[in-house]
Amino acid sequence: MNGPDLPEPNQPMTSEAFRYRWPTGTEKTELIEGVIVFYGDFDERDARTARQTYPGRRITIDPGGALRVHPATG
Repeated sequence: MNGPDLPEPNQPMTSEAFRYRWPTGTEKTELIEGVIVFYGDFDERDARTARQTYPGRRITIDPGGALRVHPATG
């Protein structure tokens, strides 16, 4: 896993967390056939945050670390 955890809500953000965690660690963003793709080196911690940001959508992490926000499935 890349980078530190996010600080607790009552703690200030750190430069390391800002650099690695989604969405501030995003290197590039694209919209591909209705799917938002955030390029970076993300992991399940970032997917959990994205699920809170995009409730009801399906969040995946590619083997290369890109985070994808898909429409909800059925």
